[in-house]
Amino acid sequence: MRGKGQSPLKTNWKDILTALIGCYITIFVLLELTKVTNTIWFMAPFGSSCILAFALWNGPLSQPRNIIGSHVLTSAVGVIMLKLFGNEPWAIALAVALAIALIMITKTTHPPAGANPVIIMLGNYSWHYIITPVLIGSLIIVIFALIINNLRSTRKYPTFWW
Repeated sequence: MRGKGQSPLKTNWKDILTALIGCYITIFVLLELTKVTNTIWFMAPFGSSCILAFALWNGPLSQPRNIIGSHVLTSAVGVIMLKLFGNEPWAIALAVALAIALIMITKTTHPPAGANPVIIMLGNYSWHYIITPVLIGSLIIVIFALIINNLRSTRKYPTFWW
């Protein structure tokens, strides 16, 4: 339990500034869209997705396939489980477990999406929630990650698509 060595994470001021700007712009746009359209464009896991997309942009869990695929798949599991079993604690726990298994099987693992079944089931959301905020919000995160990460010559995002 003591662990060995030091954290392998490396940061510099350019990376911190890129993450700060990328996260700020993305979250601001999602929240402004929510405000001006009266439609939900933002959900809490998107904050964590931005950390991965801008601060750990080159990791396998930060790629477009993972961000979009994982959010959509886990949300679909949440809606299906809600429709079948309601939002009982055991059903929510099973939904999260099944969602995690599904994104591992499909190689679309993206940890923030693990919260989606909980949000959907506790909020009693329907199929529409998968389109907005989940799908469209995920696409917006990826679009901003593509633009902002690639403004720097030292970053090539994504490292893979499929």
